[in-house]
This record gives sequence, structure tokens and C-alpha cells, in this order.
Amino acid sequence: MRYKPLVLVAIAALSFTGLAAPADASHSWNNYHWARTSNPFILKLGDNVDSKWDSYLGTTSTDWTKSSVLDTTIVTGAAKGRCRGTTGRVEVCNDTYGSNGWLGVASINISGSHITLGTVKVNDTYFNTAKYNTAAWRNLVMCQEVGHTLGLGHNDENFENTPTGTCMDYSNDPEPNQHPNQHDYDQLVSIYSHLDSTTTVGAAVPGASSANSGNSPAAWGRLVEGSRAQGVSTYVRNYGDGNKTITHVIWAR
Repeated sequence: MRYKPLVLVAIAALSFTGLAAPADASHSWNNYHWARTSNPFILKLGDNVDSKWDSYLGTTSTDWTKSSVLDTTIVTGAAKGRCRGTTGRVEVCNDTYGSNGWLGVASINISGSHITLGTVKVNDTYFNTAKYNTAAWRNLVMCQEVGHTLGLGHNDENFENTPTGTCMDYSNDPEPNQHPNQHDYDQLVSIYSHLDSTTTVGAAVPGASSANSGNSPAAWGRLVEGSRAQGVSTYVRNYGDGNKTITHVIWAR
């Protein structure tokens, strides 16, 4: 792991709203973040994907590791079932999850505001079709869903807007939105400008939930933002005692 400077930037959280964030606005995901005692920290990405997805996961890991506050490293996957999470890391999975409308799902389990685990699921039911079986769509969705598990929301949620040149942009045109941009890296610095007294990275968190996010709205809990018609949605499932699963969904169009 290389050593990286830490730049202090004021923290600005983006609350759950139905408003699209302009390209230069904060797109922190409600200030959810991994607890850690130093920067840069290393976040493991569990590889539960097959050969069709390995290169895209590799590109995504390389892209997010360019951040000055974190590194991602790909490790052997440990997901159970159809992508049950593992505390302290992110599990990344692909499967034919069915004609349920979604391309990708990113879920984080949180305790208070601290992320305790993340999961990314990409749905081969759609990526095996002519429309989505392209390098551009695969790379965009993988990059964006892993970005959510770092604590980032969408850069822009209006698919009719001009693409903003970041994989955190929701757009009908994936080609210009293949990688993070400088604003994404600056936002990560803002999110992780403080340090915590404890860590949730690579650690079992007492009392934290390891529940599976599920594959349908009924399992994701309460809709708090967006809609299938808009193309993106956010759901919250509350377990009590500050433990929740928050799920970002990209719908096929």
C-alpha cells in the first residue's frame, strides 16, 4: 500500500431527497462511512463474480484506489447464498437474479452512521441481453455500485441530463461515465476527513446486522427516494438499535 496525503475538507452530507444533485454539489450518501482510525485504509472487495465480470471488478478496484484516503484490494469472495454480506468488507456478486427490473443493487449495513458491511449485485438476466451486454454498461454499473459502498451517492439522478463524466452519474448513455472523476475523489476526502476511535473495516462489529439485502422491494424495506420510473431508488430496512440496511437500485430502462 502506498502512502497518501490527507487533505482536510469540510464535510457536507447529502440528505435523502428527490432532488438531483448538480455535478459540483456534495454527493455523500447521507454521511455514511466506514469507521477507521487512520487514512488511507484498505477495504477488501470479495470476488464472487465469474470470468465475464472479473476485468470490470479489477478496473473498478484500480479506479477507486486512486483515492488519497482509501485503497481497495480484491480478495477471495466469502458471500453465502445469493450474496449475503461479510462484516468488515464488501462482497461483489453476479447471478441471474431474474426479470425483476434491476441492473444493479448496492447495499450497506450501517450501525449509526458507520458502514459495517457492503454488498454489490449485478443482474445477469439483463446483462446477458443485447442492450446491456456491453463493456460500457458493465463497467459503469460495477464502478457505481462499488462507489456506493464507499459512502457515495449519485452525482446526478436525471437520466436525461448531459452525462457528467463520472460513473456516479445515472445516465441513459454509459459511454462518457466509465470511471470516477476528480469530484468523486474530492468527495471521498470530505467524507473521510475525520478519524474514528474504532474501526468497522475488516472487523466484526458487536450487535451489527449481517442480514442479506434481498432481491426485491419487499425485502429492501421502505422506499425513501426515487422510483422505478426515474431509474434509481433508495430503500431502508430498519432492524432497530441503530442497525439498518440501505439499498441503492439501478433499474433497467
